[in-house]
Amino acid sequence: MTNLIGTYECKADVKGRVMVPSALKKQLDPVATGGFVIKRAVFQPCLELYPMVEWDALMEKMSKLNRFNRKNVDFIRRFTAGVKTVELDASGRLNIPKDLALFAGITKEIVISSAINIVEIWDKEKYEQAIDDAANDFADLAEQVMGDVENSDGIS
Repeated sequence: MTNLIGTYECKADVKGRVMVPSALKKQLDPVATGGFVIKRAVFQPCLELYPMVEWDALMEKMSKLNRFNRKNVDFIRRFTAGVKTVELDASGRLNIPKDLALFAGITKEIVISSAINIVEIWDKEKYEQAIDDAANDFADLAEQVMGDVENSDGIS
C-alpha cells in the first residue's frame, strides 16, 4: 500500500496539464510505471488519482459485488463514471481530462492533497471552502471516526 504525504498548491496550464510537485513525484515514482486512474470523487467536488496498483485492489473488491443486485450495479456505474487512465509525461506533468476538470471546477489554481493511498485534486477555492466547512465539526468527526478504533495503541 502506498502512503502518500503532503498538500501542494499548483497551477494548471491552458491544456489542463499540471506539473506534479517533486516531493509528491518522488513518492509516486515506485508506482508511476503502472500508470494511474483519475475519477470523480464520491463525496466532494474534486478528483481522485489512484496509482494503478491501488485501483486494481479496489476493483478486486468491487468485482465481488453481486451484479444481480440493482443497487450494486447502480453503485458500480456511478463510481466508475468518467474514469480515465493517465500517466505522468516525460516532464512530470499530469494531464487532467477536460470532462473531469469541468466536474471539479478546476481552472488554473489547484491543490493536490494526499489522502493516504490516493491523491485528491481540487480547485483551490473549493478545497479551502471544504477545509473551512469541516473545521467547525472536525473534533466531533475525529471522535466519531477514530474514537472507537479497535486495537488502539493510545497514540494521539
